[in-house]
Amino acid sequence: MNRVYRVADGRRIDGVARPVFIHNFSYHLTNLLIFADGAIHCWEWVDLDGLRKKLDSGWVVTDVPEGGEISAFELGRWKAVDARFGLTAEMLLAEVADDIERLNGRPDSTGRCLAKLDRYLETREEEDRRALREAYLAIPSHKRHYALGDMDAKDRPLVVLATDIGERPIGGWFQEQDDTVTERLREWAFQYFVDRDRVRVKYENKRPADDPEEPPAGTVHLGGLVFPRGWPEDVGIAVLQNEFPSPIEVGSVIYPTVTHAYWALSTADPEARERIRAAEHPHEAQTLAEGTLRVGNWSQARTAVMAGLLRAKFAQHPELAEILLSTGDAPIGYTGADSDYWAVWGERGRNWIGRLLELVRSELQAQRSGIEIPCAPA
Repeated sequence: MNRVYRVADGRRIDGVARPVFIHNFSYHLTNLLIFADGAIHCWEWVDLDGLRKKLDSGWVVTDVPEGGEISAFELGRWKAVDARFGLTAEMLLAEVADDIERLNGRPDSTGRCLAKLDRYLETREEEDRRALREAYLAIPSHKRHYALGDMDAKDRPLVVLATDIGERPIGGWFQEQDDTVTERLREWAFQYFVDRDRVRVKYENKRPADDPEEPPAGTVHLGGLVFPRGWPEDVGIAVLQNEFPSPIEVGSVIYPTVTHAYWALSTADPEARERIRAAEHPHEAQTLAEGTLRVGNWSQARTAVMAGLLRAKFAQHPELAEILLSTGDAPIGYTGADSDYWAVWGERGRNWIGRLLELVRSELQAQRSGIEIPCAPA
């Protein structure tokens, strides 16, 4: 299914799209649009009851008869020959009803059944078992075997609990020898859920072996500070910004800041490169670079260049490396660039400078711990 939305009265209403056929002379393969407010579009606006009527009338169909002409509009036309279709009208209606529940953040038929299951496992009361049976049968029949998320047992343990003792199983994946549900089979089902819950608790509480002992600290927001009269003596973590005056040497050339080096290295014009290097301020260096010719494939190489410059900065200025290390394992959100690639603002931006600072910080920690980091071949 694809997520869709529509805007009504200035309000966004989320939805999903399901493939169906509209029978209007030909069988048109199209999308049934289902929205959180219960509105359904099948070339006409209807609700769930209206969709049932459209299915009953043959306007919306889930299969095409042998020889029927199928149209996919501009994509083409063909005829159904020995075709197989997976959904009935009742299956589609049940799935659409579940879609609407999920779009509203409510449990769908499977979720409601599992809630009834939890209740019955807790009480073992017959009234709760009957409620479980009803909820199980409310799941679209073709979805029931997925209810437990166990592709080995499928829904067999659930069926055993939902079926009366002495009754043939009411559905599910059963072998031919399973004629009726017995007390012994019922006890097997109870034990299945005991074992399942034991495994679930084990894995819910299991932490990866390389997880930190404590949860990561809150995000460090970095960048955007400007000091027109020069940087003060103590600027805290702002020294991590690319504009901070921490000269770095790259290929026997010394650049005043990471920003100077980045923009100088980006240009294919040697004379412009020197003017950028000598710019008085980082912003001026960027402005000078914007009108010059870029090095070939710069956009593909720029991340590696920035990573190398940040490594150089903190390797050549150990006191700044200590400040970077002092941020611990906190995520770093970098806002000190005017590019969505390098910076992040709320949900916008890829934050590559922030990510690279976290990478360099991790490399510094590895060095401090005496861990040898494999290097790429030259």
